[in-house]
Amino acid sequence: MSFELVTAYLSLGSNLGNRQDNLDKALDLLSQRLRVGMISSLYDTEPVGNINQPRFLNLVCQVHTSLGPEKLLALAKEIELKLGRASGKSGAPRPIDIDILFYGSRVIETPELVIPHPRLTERAFVLIPLAEIAPDLVHPISGKTIRELLQRVAGTSGVLKQGTPGWKRNEKERECIRY
Repeated sequence: MSFELVTAYLSLGSNLGNRQDNLDKALDLLSQRLRVGMISSLYDTEPVGNINQPRFLNLVCQVHTSLGPEKLLALAKEIELKLGRASGKSGAPRPIDIDILFYGSRVIETPELVIPHPRLTERAFVLIPLAEIAPDLVHPISGKTIRELLQRVAGTSGVLKQGTPGWKRNEKERECIRY
């Protein structure tokens, strides 16, 4: 039985509790089900939309998975709940938020899932870390690279580089990443 590994990109953010610890725990939980590839630096960012809440710590990671897009979404939601995110409270402060930015070059539009992420091109807090790890990745709808999209976005001054995640790959993960 063969399976295809798809490269996907996820955005992770946290603005409640120990933000870096929350991101590290989410990466650890993701690594138990997916092969985690490149991980961006951490970025301290202003909240968007509901601005009366704490600042976020964000990163973007590349993952390789045999899960379909719907199962990847289910895994993201499962991890969010496990780390204490209240369900159904969009825009509220949260210990972890995981969004699927890209799933290969697929374009998906269902009531539950839209890929590429519909607000990706408007969000400096996503484009800056994504450009760090995949500047030449092409948006399948616009045909623009992430680098090109970043040049057109506003709000980059509110995205402050804060170092690297504390998460360490386990031995199995280190073996998987050498391909």
